Amino acid sequence: MRVIAGDFKGRRLKAVPGQNTRPTTDKVKESIFNIIGPYFDGGHCLDLYAGSGALSIEAVSRGIEHAVLVDKQYKAVKTIHENVELTRAPDRFQVEKKSASQALSMLENSGQAFDLVFLDPPYANQQIEKDIQWMEEHQLLNDGAVVVCETAEETVLPSSIKGLVKIKENQYGTIRITVYEKE
Repeated sequence: MRVIAGDFKGRRLKAVPGQNTRPTTDKVKESIFNIIGPYFDGGHCLDLYAGSGALSIEAVSRGIEHAVLVDKQYKAVKTIHENVELTRAPDRFQVEKKSASQALSMLENSGQAFDLVFLDPPYANQQIEKDIQWMEEHQLLNDGAVVVCETAEETVLPSSIKGLVKIKENQYGTIRITVYEKE
């Protein structure tokens, strides 16, 4: 895994040890950023099931101002911290060891809202629709926010979820990427 473009281009990122996370391949990551970017002029990012943190690190490398990375696994959070250190810009990242629901509750009262959100939950516990509804109801999404969802190929998400509209859906082998935009 590496950072593909931007300020941190070429830096090799560590994967989370063990079999509990599925790293997004460089090919899929590059495709995601071709859909949503490829570069940003500031903004805030939330990575709710961050794993190694590679997607948010790529987003910050490409111009996102600040990213909040959340994972509940100790090994993932440790790996995120190590990868953030590789950027030499740790002040642009906030790492939280929490479940998705704990993190969303914490963020509700933080005054933060996001322009870019990554949702890549464990496939067996997929709750993307619920997470998006919660974020929208609690005003965590800025107007025009983009939400990128990674699911198993057999998971088909609806064309709209609580004020967000599906703008793109692609399949890469056994992975389906669905992108929503807040109207």
